[in-house]
Amino acid sequence: MSREVLLVKLALCQGMGIEKKWRLLQYAQHYQRSDLSFQEILRVLGYNRFSETLRQNWQSLTPDEINQRMLGQKYLSYDSPLYPTNLKEIAYPPLVLFYEGRKELLQKRLVAFVGARDATAYGKRVIDFLVPEVVRANYVVVSGLAKGIDSCAHEATIACGGYTIGVLGTGVDLCYPSQSRPIYQKMKKDHLLISEYPRGTTPQKHHFPMRNRIIAGLSQGLCVIEAKTRSGSLITAQQALEDGREVFAVPGDVLTGHSAGCHDLIQDGAKCVHSPEDILSELPQF
Repeated sequence: MSREVLLVKLALCQGMGIEKKWRLLQYAQHYQRSDLSFQEILRVLGYNRFSETLRQNWQSLTPDEINQRMLGQKYLSYDSPLYPTNLKEIAYPPLVLFYEGRKELLQKRLVAFVGARDATAYGKRVIDFLVPEVVRANYVVVSGLAKGIDSCAHEATIACGGYTIGVLGTGVDLCYPSQSRPIYQKMKKDHLLISEYPRGTTPQKHHFPMRNRIIAGLSQGLCVIEAKTRSGSLITAQQALEDGREVFAVPGDVLTGHSAGCHDLIQDGAKCVHSPEDILSELPQF
């Protein structure tokens, strides 16, 4: 078994998180191993107890089974020369990126837009105001294909002739939420969809914070629009700050609470955005 196959095996294995998968990969690399027994896994991870799911998954993932599972799946492993450099800078990057569409977009300059799922007319107007200038500056727009601000960002990018990347919390063969299907189909063909989860993976609550770290890690800057005080967008913004990315926030109505999280970000040092230039002036222009 090669290191490439080990990367894929770890990505396919259910029953342990990304931090533990990286610990196993580093152990294998240190000892120049390309396969690990289940007993080794228990020892390296210090498990006294373990889930039956983990044992069954690991032992069933033989090289032949891995080849069968990966048939028809497009992917970039961590060792691929096309794996995005920015993403390698985060604490626990995906071991494998599954994708549909134009993988070369990962090599472009990327900026993310995230925000409320229950976006107001104001939030949608803000997207239509900011995105076209960002696209004209040759940035690719990244978001999470959720309803609300995410979908608006993808749609606005396509409408003005730009390119966009959707980061999913499911396999790239599944559209979630179902309302996003028209834009999902368009992006699958002409843009890019990526996920660290293999085909057939259904939406799980814990997948979406993990997806958010990819959005933050890919992008050189992240702009938050209409985030409430308790919002997944704030988790993404915090991740972006930890990764050393530029974080921007758009102010909103102080009476409704729709942008209270954005106001908190601005008070904590995020750049307040009044125009596209507020974003572009902080990002590389080459």
